[in-house]
Amino acid sequence: MLNYQHGKFYHHLNNSLSMKIASTFMSLAVIATLWGCGSKSTETTDTTEFADSTNEAVADNAATDSVSSAIKDDAEFAVAAANGGMAEVALSKIAEEKATDPKVKEFAKQMIKDHSKANDELKTLASSKNITLPSAPNEEKQKAASDLGGMSGSNFDKAYISQMKKDHEQTVKLFEDGQKDVKDADLKAFIDKTLPVIKAHAEHVKSLDKTK
Repeated sequence: MLNYQHGKFYHHLNNSLSMKIASTFMSLAVIATLWGCGSKSTETTDTTEFADSTNEAVADNAATDSVSSAIKDDAEFAVAAANGGMAEVALSKIAEEKATDPKVKEFAKQMIKDHSKANDELKTLASSKNITLPSAPNEEKQKAASDLGGMSGSNFDKAYISQMKKDHEQTVKLFEDGQKDVKDADLKAFIDKTLPVIKAHAEHVKSLDKTK
């Protein structure tokens, strides 16, 4: 009888332990799942994409299709210009520190000065027009900065000048297209004022490129 009772006791104990262990694993699984879900909310978002989607929502709520189209064209230009302008400053700050050629270093300082001024003007203008701008360059621009930051010496100088040449060609085209597509008078005035400066940069960087 004693052995039988001991057997029942140990059987009950084993069942109890099994249930507790199972319950513990279930709790851990739930915690892990919740943690995983929570971690997704911390993922960074490309602020250029966020700005585009925000401006598109504003345009979609416009009174007429023509107004909506105008808002989209103006906002798309402003976002692209801000993205490029911030990237120019970021790349040039790296060049200001790492460039070995004094002429390249001087060019980088000029880029920081001119593009910082244009970026501030565009930011003020966009705010008055209810246009959302990105707070940082997009992932493509950030990768370019990261790649450039890993270089040194004459290789850095060449890579920086090559990137500046490519970027300014794109920016000149962006602003020339903006002269045709942008509808807002103040934004058009900003384009007309800034484009000659960007063209001067493009010519300057071409002359530097020939020496590399």
